[in-house]
Amino acid sequence: MNILGPWFYWAVGVAAGFPAALILLTEWHVALTRRGSYLARPVALVRNYLLPLGALLVLLGQVAAVPAQDPTVRVIYTLFGFVLLVLLLSGLNVTFFQSAPKGSWRGRIPTIFVDVARFLLIGVGLALILSYVWGAKIGGLFTALGVTSVVIGLMLQNSVGQIVSGLFMLFEQPFRIGDWLSTPTARGRVVEVNWRAVHISTAGGLQVTPNSVLASTSFTNVSRSGGAHRVSITTTFAVSDPPDRVCALLSRVATALPLRTTGEAPGSVALGGGEYRTTVALDSPDDDGPAQATFLRWLWYAARREGLHLDDSDDVFSTPERVAEALRTVVAPALRLTDADQQAVAPYAAVVRYGADEVLEQAGHVPTAMIFLTEGSVRLTTEDPAVPAATLRHGAFLGVTTLTRQASQFDARALEEVTAVVIDREHIEELVMAKPLLLQELGRIIDQRRAVPA
Repeated sequence: MNILGPWFYWAVGVAAGFPAALILLTEWHVALTRRGSYLARPVALVRNYLLPLGALLVLLGQVAAVPAQDPTVRVIYTLFGFVLLVLLLSGLNVTFFQSAPKGSWRGRIPTIFVDVARFLLIGVGLALILSYVWGAKIGGLFTALGVTSVVIGLMLQNSVGQIVSGLFMLFEQPFRIGDWLSTPTARGRVVEVNWRAVHISTAGGLQVTPNSVLASTSFTNVSRSGGAHRVSITTTFAVSDPPDRVCALLSRVATALPLRTTGEAPGSVALGGGEYRTTVALDSPDDDGPAQATFLRWLWYAARREGLHLDDSDDVFSTPERVAEALRTVVAPALRLTDADQQAVAPYAAVVRYGADEVLEQAGHVPTAMIFLTEGSVRLTTEDPAVPAATLRHGAFLGVTTLTRQASQFDARALEEVTAVVIDREHIEELVMAKPLLLQELGRIIDQRRAVPA
């Protein structure tokens, strides 16, 4: 006769299995925490709540033979079901969203869909708990909830309308998280979509646009425009400035922009009334602001060097006094000019300025003038890794190969605002041709810079 009932085996199983499972789950949780895994939280839920509650239910139901209708057992079953529901939500969140690779479809799902899925899971889970544990009739409950939802919907029809508008708009998927939108009130990148509104990160801050407003108006998804993204910049010059010269200057400045898409040439057109539009291809709408800021800053300096009137303003920086001082302190020592030489070249010299990061000399191009630095510093770089970069400061000069009609080997870029004296090639030639020693010295400098920039 077997004196040991089934309760004995359940008791032994709980006594041996519970500590073993607790130890295994603890070690697993420690390992996941050490790796920074998102699974650490679900494992902690199983170890701290689900496993003890399950062991307690086995002891009460199978060992102590407590009826399932007992209020205590029902409460424990409810807690067990609730923890199981939380574990399911946490596991789904970790599996599908938190561990999603960057840029994957799981990472681009709007949060409103995640909230809807959670709400449905919670509703189904609570309904099952009420039905199987407490014996509630779910049909009547859903009827009551339906009537209540109608009343609440009438009270909150504006908010519900925004939610429904957001759902319809997102089912259509006219944009995704990370896309750039241009709306009547904002232009920026979509960072979040929730029940009520779309959050757009703009240059002025976070623009919150209600779903109902966005669904009822037209907007442009800049990220899906097709082909390269382009930004248009409008500028104004004096009406007396030749349009062809202005367009050439605008295109030249836009071509030098570091954020410009390679292989897409910028274009400039005259709009009439002194207005011009420059179109530049960029890799991303994120570059719109920095590209426009750099273009307008460089254009301010370039227009004054060209003698053009940006915003219909005159430049009086290159005065005869400033030119004479620069010739005496910088150009004369470099080219060994006498007082007579300085007076002869003064009408053809100009004191100009370059903005930070602006190119003074480009590799592969033959310089058309010599540039003598009076203020600021310039960085010389080359594609040849064997030739180190160098920094030029007050008294140094660029464009020495203009005399030999050779292309420059270096890119010269301003490290800060640079002031310099510029003398065209033909006037430099007249000076140095009568100075054989100077020609020899310039030849030596050319050879030296080809080896190591000085």
